[in-house]
Amino acid sequence: MPITESQVLETLKGVIDPDLHRDIVTLGFVKDVEIEGGRVSLKVQLTTPACPVKDLLHQQCLDLLNAMEGVTEAVVEMTAQVRQRDTKQDDLIPGVKHCIAIASGKGGVGKSTCSVNLAIALAQTGARVGLMDADVYGPSIPLMMGAQDEKPYTLGNKIIPIQRYGIHMMSLGFLLEEGQAVLWRGPMVAGTVRQLLADVEWGDLDYLLVDLPPGTGDAPMSLAQLAPISGVVIVTTPHHIAANIAGKSVQLFRRLNAPIMGVIENMAGFACPKCGEVTQIFAGTTGEELATQLKVPYLGSVPLDPTVSEAGDLGVPSIVSAPERAQSAAFREIAGKLAQQASILSMTRKDLIKPGDVATLPKFKPAE
Repeated sequence: MPITESQVLETLKGVIDPDLHRDIVTLGFVKDVEIEGGRVSLKVQLTTPACPVKDLLHQQCLDLLNAMEGVTEAVVEMTAQVRQRDTKQDDLIPGVKHCIAIASGKGGVGKSTCSVNLAIALAQTGARVGLMDADVYGPSIPLMMGAQDEKPYTLGNKIIPIQRYGIHMMSLGFLLEEGQAVLWRGPMVAGTVRQLLADVEWGDLDYLLVDLPPGTGDAPMSLAQLAPISGVVIVTTPHHIAANIAGKSVQLFRRLNAPIMGVIENMAGFACPKCGEVTQIFAGTTGEELATQLKVPYLGSVPLDPTVSEAGDLGVPSIVSAPERAQSAAFREIAGKLAQQASILSMTRKDLIKPGDVATLPKFKPAE
């Protein structure tokens, strides 16, 4: 009996996406099934090129296909297409599939460092990535990306982003004179955030990461109200104070109906380069403990490494200058989990899976 496409699809229903809790056939991932005698070839189109379980799903497909009667060769090509979010007529960034805000309760936790390295990590998987510096009072992205001397130009009525390491980026820092301070009140901050979104030619991007200023002021609120945010990532350090203020940021974004995609712990244990012993520099609430308290996903921990800050000062992010070190591996792993959460939220909103099938985020309830 010849092998049929329906048999192949029925077999592949045994491959379950561990995040979406549905089989890859029902999710619509299986494409272009071709059968030539005993040779079966097909594509599995995932929702992100940064999928952390891509290799696992690939091997499961091969195992099931090779176990089918009559199959002599199985070829599975893993591809990816980031799902487009729902857009509206007045959408400021219609070509951006996911807009992800990187936030923190307080300054000094390494939020900009995380933004830069996560953006590059996503781009290294093949995703199209943009980075917007919304920290209007202390824009640091130009220096950290080695582009502090660059000046953007305009084409028509749009500002063309600066490009570095495969990233399209824009910052108020590109538009200010060196040493110039920003002395603005709330309405001007909101207007600047809008301009950085609407007046920049972002083009077609899979992910736009937005580096927010610390705290719960005008810029975070403006972004949440102006941009169609897929979700917010909270960066913290193992301090009780940092964790406490991070919790206030979570409450702000929940009030604004912006989903919390997870918590990143930065500057965690320090591994001695000579003896390998890991020392916990800060003794406080860990990122994992904070995520548990807030009932949000824990995306991972970045170890304390002097090369990270040094690389940022030199304008070559650590994931580029020291890709073999533990902190670079951590950024790559967290980037995969970040893309994973974006896919889960996107597919839940589109009713491709039921909200109860994945970890749903609790709605904020004002204190009575």
